[in-house]
Amino acid sequence: MTESSAQPPTAESIEAITISASAELDRLENLEAVDQWRVSYLGRRGMLTTVLRGLSSLEVEERRTVGALANQAKNTLEERLEERVRQINEATLTRSANQDRLDVTLPGRPALEGRLHPTTQIVREICSAFVAMGFGVVEGPEVEWDHYNFEMLNIPKGHPARDMWNTLWVDYEDPTGEQAMLLRTHTSPMQARVMENREPPIRVVVPGKCYRYEATDATHEWHFYQVEGLAVGEGITFADLKGTLYEFARRMFGEERQIRFRCDYFPFVEPGVDMSIDCFACEGDGNGCRICRDSGWIEIMGAGMIHPKVLEGVGYDTERYTGFAFGMGPERIAMLKYGIDDIRHFYSNDLRFLRQF
Repeated sequence: MTESSAQPPTAESIEAITISASAELDRLENLEAVDQWRVSYLGRRGMLTTVLRGLSSLEVEERRTVGALANQAKNTLEERLEERVRQINEATLTRSANQDRLDVTLPGRPALEGRLHPTTQIVREICSAFVAMGFGVVEGPEVEWDHYNFEMLNIPKGHPARDMWNTLWVDYEDPTGEQAMLLRTHTSPMQARVMENREPPIRVVVPGKCYRYEATDATHEWHFYQVEGLAVGEGITFADLKGTLYEFARRMFGEERQIRFRCDYFPFVEPGVDMSIDCFACEGDGNGCRICRDSGWIEIMGAGMIHPKVLEGVGYDTERYTGFAFGMGPERIAMLKYGIDDIRHFYSNDLRFLRQF
């Protein structure tokens, strides 16, 4: 029925609407239904609103009487609406409180325990292996001078070996004009810093974070950890280096591991070697193995005997003292040990990855 064809309102029709609306409202049990009721009766096109619009068709005296009844009905229904909303809210709150009531007789929920980041775990495991062999643990600055990062390690300005490290330089002007500042590209600067401040014998490992300006992929990150090792004393030979690293590899990867040394170049050691272990995925077979790429071997670190120029740079007598140094990436060790295929997982903050360790 349209508004134009609607019957003129009467006191009886208004009373009927009020009784019907009140009865319907009492049966509603949720706020969505109550809101629909409000639209049906009190909305812009609601039944009572339509009645009020029809008052213009009545005579003046009748309009005054019926209009008063209509306004009273509207006020009554609005009050009933407000009261019903309050009742439903209270019932919902009571029901929720009863459902969520704490049962003090139940055992408590276990507290969630945090855990160390996998890189931290591996760094600690590496350091523990060397501490058991008599090494100490020291740390150094991540913002370093060119003097220690390169020059004291037999890498002077203009040396082609500097191209091996994509360096992040710090915008800092040294008052003397002699020093350049950078984010260290390796933990090796601590070789010079430790030797400057100690007399042999020295045996230390240096864990810490390093930075290089390079693109990231499955095997490269622009920030990563390294663990540097240093031993200096009288009569230290390459055999001591091999024995130390053999013991470390077996502590980290198991007694059955085979070790391989091959010649390699690092400016601050002479001779230099890379150290590999036989692949634990294919047991050194190398057939179709994605871990060792069919070689049967996995490189884990670089090492060598400390270059005499590095020892001379800190004032050591090279006729009396010799030493060895080594460096490794803990993330790479973790990737090998746990079969992780992408170094970026370590810094993604993805709990699905981190909770596995």
